[in-house]
Amino acid sequence: MNKDQVKGSAKEVAGKIQQGVGRAIDSPDQQVKGMGKQIEGNAQKNFGNLKEAVKDAAKHSDGK
Repeated sequence: MNKDQVKGSAKEVAGKIQQGVGRAIDSPDQQVKGMGKQIEGNAQKNFGNLKEAVKDAAKHSDGK
C-alpha cells in the first residue's frame, strides 16, 4: 500500500462518519460535506491503486 491508498481510505471513512453525524443531527450541510469527503477519498485511493498497478507492472516487466 502507498500513502495515497491509506489517506484515501481514511478520508472515505471520515466522510461516512461525517455524513452519518449530519443525518443524526439533521444537517443536510454536514451530509453533503461528508459525501464530498467520501468522493475525494475514493479518488485519492483509486489514484494510489493506479500507482501501485504501474509500479507492479514495471517490476514484472521483462524490459522488452
